[in-house]
Amino acid sequence: MFNLFLAVFPEIFIINATFILLIHGVVFSTSKKYDYPPLVSNVGWLGLLSVLITLLLLAAGAPLLTIAHLFWNNLFRRDNFTYFCQILLLLSTAGTISMCFDSSEQERFDAFEFIVLIPLPTRSMLFMISAHDSIAMYLAIEPQSLCFYVIAASKRKSEFSTEAGSKYLILGAFPSGILLFGCSMIYGSTGATHFDQLAKILTGYEITGARSSGIFMGILSIAVGFLFKITAVPFHMWAPDIYEGSPTPVTAFLSIAPKISISANISRLSIYGSYGATLQQIFFFCSIASMILGALAAMAQTKVKRPLAHSSIGHVGYIRTGFSCGTIEGIQSLLIGIFIYALMTIDAFAIVSALRQTRVKYIADLGALAKTNPILAITFSITMFSYAGIPPLAGFCSKFYLFFAALGCGAYFLAPVGVVTSVIGRFYYIRLAKRMFFDTPRTWILYEPMDRNKSLLLAITSSFITSSFLYPSPLFSVTHQMALSSYL
Repeated sequence: MFNLFLAVFPEIFIINATFILLIHGVVFSTSKKYDYPPLVSNVGWLGLLSVLITLLLLAAGAPLLTIAHLFWNNLFRRDNFTYFCQILLLLSTAGTISMCFDSSEQERFDAFEFIVLIPLPTRSMLFMISAHDSIAMYLAIEPQSLCFYVIAASKRKSEFSTEAGSKYLILGAFPSGILLFGCSMIYGSTGATHFDQLAKILTGYEITGARSSGIFMGILSIAVGFLFKITAVPFHMWAPDIYEGSPTPVTAFLSIAPKISISANISRLSIYGSYGATLQQIFFFCSIASMILGALAAMAQTKVKRPLAHSSIGHVGYIRTGFSCGTIEGIQSLLIGIFIYALMTIDAFAIVSALRQTRVKYIADLGALAKTNPILAITFSITMFSYAGIPPLAGFCSKFYLFFAALGCGAYFLAPVGVVTSVIGRFYYIRLAKRMFFDTPRTWILYEPMDRNKSLLLAITSSFITSSFLYPSPLFSVTHQMALSSYL
């Protein structure tokens, strides 16, 4: 008998740990006895510890299952696919929190609440990954979005951060409304919200007339809402400004965490509920458009963080390639792509966070990096080459399997477009390496040494990026099990 308490214990723990962190920060930051300490580092370490404990609870209490389990009136589902995405989400959250410990970065944050607002949306995303009902899906995605609006504007003294939070709040209301409209249209046309019920209704009968139009509008609205939240073209216009204005750890978190949770949930919705020719064509178009725009728009940028935003848009297109296939191999390639993308993004933003301690804002400021800090320049170059898909790095392994899955499902136009855009994108990434190693800067900048936490984070992620291509069998085996469980 599946134990309900053990099923949700990781989520319960991280909720309680977040509230304890908030109470701890409020009590001590207002204490005259301790001279009103800022507590950013203290709460940050406690937040990282709570996320790691949640990860251990999830790994210890959730071994690989042979069958899936439904709980809470069948609103949530636990299977191997759920566990893989939740573990990856917690690892990404831990990597994001570990970027916030340096003293120079802490001075840009005015309060400890910034750290508290990272585990809080993580709890919502954990629920969203396991959601098996449209009501549970919407109730999980909204608290996550509200926290994102706040942390995007967490640098109170920066007008760019305030602008990023305001834009995110205004523009984020549209996909929420569209998503709710889509769920209501499907419920009004079918009378069902559970994914299994939708699967029986949509695959067992031929629906015509007004009900068919309502289902089509519902599926289209849900797809638009999700694509907006993961910055897929043509709903990407908000991403560059918000990514640039937000603090660097927040940008890393926004680049990784929502893509993991939303990709997992929309994959589950499509597998069990409403995947068909209409939805497949939508994702084909968005994948191609995202890859093209991400490759071309990044080449025209002059600041450090904006090209990474466009690179994120491009990688959404690559990841959507695996999902657009609608096969087990496509879901497996989706999991591989998300895992490697998370590693590369954490690595890249950890380096950017270290560079911004010395006020590095433009790409031209990287000219002296190879001469003053060659190890950091080599690490940054390796990450960029992995983004570009140059062998034998992890990015090549990810794109190879994604394009292989696309060819296997008959998407003969999607795979060549991905290869061409990947080649075009290499010019931008190689330009960054050229800037660091071969260009002479107009003004020499003495870069501050990276702190120990970011160094350890870079060592872990870089080791995976450089070694996963040499021995990819464990990753392929695990992701294949997870993809199979999503169809069982």
